[in-house]
Amino acid sequence: MATQKGTRIVIKAAQRGGVFMMLLFWILLMAVGTWWIHGGLEDMMRPNANIVYTLPAGEPVTLQRNRAGHYEAPGKINGQPVTFLLDTGATYVAVPAELANQLGLEPGRSAWFNTANGRVEGTLTELEEVSLGGLKVQNVQGSISPGMESDTVLLGMSFLNLLAIEMQAGEMVLSLPEQ
Repeated sequence: MATQKGTRIVIKAAQRGGVFMMLLFWILLMAVGTWWIHGGLEDMMRPNANIVYTLPAGEPVTLQRNRAGHYEAPGKINGQPVTFLLDTGATYVAVPAELANQLGLEPGRSAWFNTANGRVEGTLTELEEVSLGGLKVQNVQGSISPGMESDTVLLGMSFLNLLAIEMQAGEMVLSLPEQ
């Protein structure tokens, strides 16, 4: 009889442990769901999403690398909002052709560009103003690239060469050079 009573106690303890584990599972599932809904995943993929709205004019911009290892941030071309992907391998600020039409960019002379996808023909253009956070630069050379499929603008060296750049531990700090 003592064995049956001891077995019942062990079974009840195991049932309580199982109920506790199931309760813990549902609490964790709800916590992750709440985090997801409130933008946790978006923060990981786009850690620089708010820099356009938070930095005063002329202040350095600190960008965090996203989960893919890229520096991506919102900015503006000629006052219109765009998404930039910083690309030190791009000679110019490369704007997809469809986006260039939306921004009202005037195509200039034809030019050939060496890209990761091979050699492509595009046109040069002048960007009146390019801004990233509180950094604004006037009269930046750009290119209109018909082969680019996304709405992301490659922020190339025609803009980045005008700034001081520091990189350390997954962060990139851009600032106007000291005069």
